[in-house]
Amino acid sequence: MARAIWSGSINFGLVTVPVELYSATSDHSVHFRQFERGTSDRIRYRRVNERTGKEVDYSDIVKGYEISKGDYVLIEQSELDEVAPGRSRTIDIESFVDIEDIDPVFFDKTYWLTPAKEEFHRAYGLLRQAMDKTNRAGIARFVMRGKEYLAAVRAGDPVLVLNTLHFAADLRDPAKELRTLPKQVKPKPKELDLATDLIESLSEEWKPEEYTDTYTERVMSLIEDKKAGRTVTPEEEPAQATKVVDLFEALSRSVENSKRGRRSRKRDLSKLNKTELGKLAKELDVKGRSGMNREELEEAVRKAG
Repeated sequence: MARAIWSGSINFGLVTVPVELYSATSDHSVHFRQFERGTSDRIRYRRVNERTGKEVDYSDIVKGYEISKGDYVLIEQSELDEVAPGRSRTIDIESFVDIEDIDPVFFDKTYWLTPAKEEFHRAYGLLRQAMDKTNRAGIARFVMRGKEYLAAVRAGDPVLVLNTLHFAADLRDPAKELRTLPKQVKPKPKELDLATDLIESLSEEWKPEEYTDTYTERVMSLIEDKKAGRTVTPEEEPAQATKVVDLFEALSRSVENSKRGRRSRKRDLSKLNKTELGKLAKELDVKGRSGMNREELEEAVRKAG
């Protein structure tokens, strides 16, 4: 059962609704410990006083802001909380905007907002349904763990969703940050038509459940293979960059492969034998297909398609 990571109230106009904030995502990446090579000795990090070399308890650590070289102003957490006491307990909606008007580059993390008690379900539900009907998001500010966040509160199903947003000042200007910007080269009409056809042939309804973390799956497979003492087979190297002279041909083949992939997806791969799957893999230019068993061919064809 998830635990609330923040609690307070959401305010819009003169309406105040006590709410709780929950993380809407979880981390499924593989986490490793660190060891000294050639030993089974763990590497650990400790909070150490650099003058005495002694470890310091977390409760005895305060924050310091450097105002000049080696000169710090020390701040207690309680002093930070007192700077804006209300902000750490309220989500104040300042305006409502069309959700489509928010560039995705501004979105950061996603949370759920739920009513703190059953008695507040009516006001909470009214806000959620009104935002759903108008397709608008409430732009708000709130403080969590000593940091102020800009946020978009929007209607989800069946709860309100809060997305923390980057401030405009957080976003970098590519013209200032990148060594060079890509030249705006006008494409040849036939190449543009093929590229458009490729996009259309690969377009489909968004189904997030069909996308999995394949890299983590491969890492876990590596761990299992090493645990069992099996030989680890390296994956193939990524494709080389497409040369300009081959661009039209590459686009043409991509469109054709995409059409073949769509045809293969319409077939029930589980009913095909290894030879039939091998033919499909050849059409889709699946690398390493000759060394695959039937199950691996089916998976490779499904991914390539």
